Amino acid sequence: MANEHFKFRQFTVWQDRCAMKVGTDGTLLGAWSQAPIGECRILDIGTGTALVALMMAQRYPQARLTAIDIDGDAVAQAQDNVMKSPFSTRITVIQADVRNMPDDEGFDAIVSNPPYFVDSLSCPDPQRNTARHTDSLSYHDLMYSVSKLLKKNGIFSVIIPEDNLSKLESEAHLNGLFRSRLFRIHTTPRKPPKRCLIEFTKSAGRQSVIEDVVLNDSPGLRSDWYHQLTKDFYIR
Repeated sequence: MANEHFKFRQFTVWQDRCAMKVGTDGTLLGAWSQAPIGECRILDIGTGTALVALMMAQRYPQARLTAIDIDGDAVAQAQDNVMKSPFSTRITVIQADVRNMPDDEGFDAIVSNPPYFVDSLSCPDPQRNTARHTDSLSYHDLMYSVSKLLKKNGIFSVIIPEDNLSKLESEAHLNGLFRSRLFRIHTTPRKPPKRCLIEFTKSAGRQSVIEDVVLNDSPGLRSDWYHQLTKDFYIR
């Protein structure tokens, strides 16, 4: 089937065994998230197909990445995708729960496209339900874990629905994380924002950058912002 894989410029993502397929959210996060230049350690929480980890590996050629997921099928899929990529020696995929990860070394950057449905009906497919619903990883547990695993000068980047922004930011403040960038994503110019890309650090005094950006100037026509952000990944 045509939708079993998605081809990018430098790698291909197979997704036939993974509940959450390649989508705009993951691509935005992988292209937008920041990490230190040079040698660094990056953690991808809830890696799914490993899309975001692969994108970060392409953008940061000296980074070493750990990609984790609690779903065994997703981990197997991610491991295959990584092994077939040019970045296989720098990405380690493991089945793990971020809530139980040791914090011995810490990470310079953490990225996550987390479960995002809060207080909504569950899906009958248990694998897809785990990937989509915050029952499997609440915002409280996510932000607590990030605060524990992130280095003092580290960066955490996440994408969530716009209507969950206040919930996530409340948990961030409780765990000593402060917003440094917020991009509100509009699908078209006249529509309200649907997603938010958010960056957090442990520095309380930094002024937060806030921008409203548009994905498509009109149906099927990518905005210049979206094109510039993703041009190193999308083939067309």
